[in-house]
Amino acid sequence: MRGYEVTIKETSKQLSAKEKVAFKNTTNAIKLDEATQQGTVTVYPEYYGILGIHNEKADDPDYENYVIVDKNTGDKYITGSKSFWTSFMDIADEMSGEDEEWGVEIFRSPSKNYKGKDFITCCII
Repeated sequence: MRGYEVTIKETSKQLSAKEKVAFKNTTNAIKLDEATQQGTVTVYPEYYGILGIHNEKADDPDYENYVIVDKNTGDKYITGSKSFWTSFMDIADEMSGEDEEWGVEIFRSPSKNYKGKDFITCCII
């Protein structure tokens, strides 16, 4: 077994082989944790999904990353934030099958549970 392995656990659309390779390669992805430090990030999702990561060098060797590909720019955004993913999927599930174009504003919000800490969340636009 390799020390670092990435698998696609789920995506919002069927991916071609080329898209799968690109989706799993996150070296060129924009980290939402860093991007939202500068302010709100706007994304119009083309597709999105969950990556399963196995990294023997991490404290927790098995974890998930969430990836969104923007349909206007082709930019790939990545986060491990479960709070963000829950908010995003609530929106995506409601908009599934709708013809109306939609996007999300992604931003930081102060945590009520941890003083001085923020979490990443989003709202529909």
